[in-house]
Amino acid sequence: MREITKIAIANRGEVAVRIIRACQELGLKTVLLHSEADVKTRAYRLSDEQICIGPADLSESYLSIDRNIQGILSAGAQAVHPGFGFLSENADFAQCCKDNNIVFIGPWPQAIRDLGDKVVAKRLVDEEKIPTIPGYNGVSQDPEVFATECERIGYPVIIKAAAGGGGRGMKIARSSLDVRELVASAQREALSAFGNGQVFLEKYLDNAKHIEVQVFGDMTGQAVHLYERDCSAQRRHQKVIEESLAIDLDPQIREEITKAAVRLAKKVNYVGAGTVEFLVQNGKYYFMEMNTRLQVEHPVTELVMGVDLVKAQILTMMNRTALWRQSDLIPRGHAIECRVYAEDPHTVGVPSTGTILFQSFPEGPDRRFDYGFEAGDVITTHYDPMIAKVIVWDETRPRAIMKMIATLKDTVIFGVKTNIPFLLDMLHHEEFIEGTLTTPFIQKYFPEGAPVKSLTEKEKLFLERAFSSTAASGDAEATAPSPWAQMWRIT
Repeated sequence: MREITKIAIANRGEVAVRIIRACQELGLKTVLLHSEADVKTRAYRLSDEQICIGPADLSESYLSIDRNIQGILSAGAQAVHPGFGFLSENADFAQCCKDNNIVFIGPWPQAIRDLGDKVVAKRLVDEEKIPTIPGYNGVSQDPEVFATECERIGYPVIIKAAAGGGGRGMKIARSSLDVRELVASAQREALSAFGNGQVFLEKYLDNAKHIEVQVFGDMTGQAVHLYERDCSAQRRHQKVIEESLAIDLDPQIREEITKAAVRLAKKVNYVGAGTVEFLVQNGKYYFMEMNTRLQVEHPVTELVMGVDLVKAQILTMMNRTALWRQSDLIPRGHAIECRVYAEDPHTVGVPSTGTILFQSFPEGPDRRFDYGFEAGDVITTHYDPMIAKVIVWDETRPRAIMKMIATLKDTVIFGVKTNIPFLLDMLHHEEFIEGTLTTPFIQKYFPEGAPVKSLTEKEKLFLERAFSSTAASGDAEATAPSPWAQMWRIT
């Protein structure tokens, strides 16, 4: 293993900042591989060096293996951290790094290849006798074959991309009338997003909890679990609120899924951080997929377990083995993460682009803010509009919910709309408070986003006075965009 003194970061936004901070604590230099659209960002300002690898278009920058490799080599970095998304689960990128004597901070290429292909992964878990969802993993991609298999499985059936995740390439067929069209649509979307149009079928569990287990493997072939997260609050298969530990999970199921996740990691000689995802319904659990990378929601595990997963990833690739013993990993308290997006909270996630005029996060005990943008930065149409992740920890789940509500209410962002009102509505909902929510929670109660609330007479008077005083001032700033026009507190 090569000595590592400088790490390239093949990513952007808050995860790039997260990696930079970990490197700084370890005394390592960083070089940010960025697109032309990401010059004015927090990660750009915090990194030691910056190399532009291409224009805003993903295929010419963040998804280009050649341009990333060229950037790493030109910077003289010995290693690269891919973060999550983009090339983080691309086995060809990991192999290309290996071929160029670059340390890829993640699992070996073959593990990514085997576990990243959902069909191959299911065959591996079958060998370990881990329950899987009934479905079709055959070679044929003929829509007529899929239609026949859907009848065998029984509707509803979910169509999923074999080579990716994050909700892309996923379609739900509820009858034979639309299955052929949905299969073709899923294949096109999968080909566009992952360069592989292969899809497969699973029985759609329409009232399940989405539970995922954090695993970590070292260079000796050993692996541990860091317990689980509940990611049931999701919209269009993309997570919005995550928690650790999982809510009201049967202790027997917890023991079985954590052991199963470790067995799978050991089977493929897994190195670094990975996540094994399950669906739990009616007292039974089913393997869904394994993500061979750091997860967006890793902070809730870090707060509950008292660890730093990013530093652990880096130290592992520096050949520091046996970072933890399973017996030493004891969870404490409860953590919640909310993803704050620049979007209209009342229109089912329509992005809100523009310049952030002002931003303030209310610091306090056991509050954490992972953010990639600051005042003056621009939210563009090119990439995911996530501004920040707000994470809190407390001794119990009810206290953590109260802390998250208070934290979000005191979070101030001017210039773009955010989904904070939507998050607050979910946190106040009875099913969320009781912990009984399942994956259809958002679609069932918030299909159009947060309901529009009427202003009180006091709030109307306040806004009228704010506007009238600005107009009456007559100064040069009177015509500037007013943050009050966003009605940030009351939407």
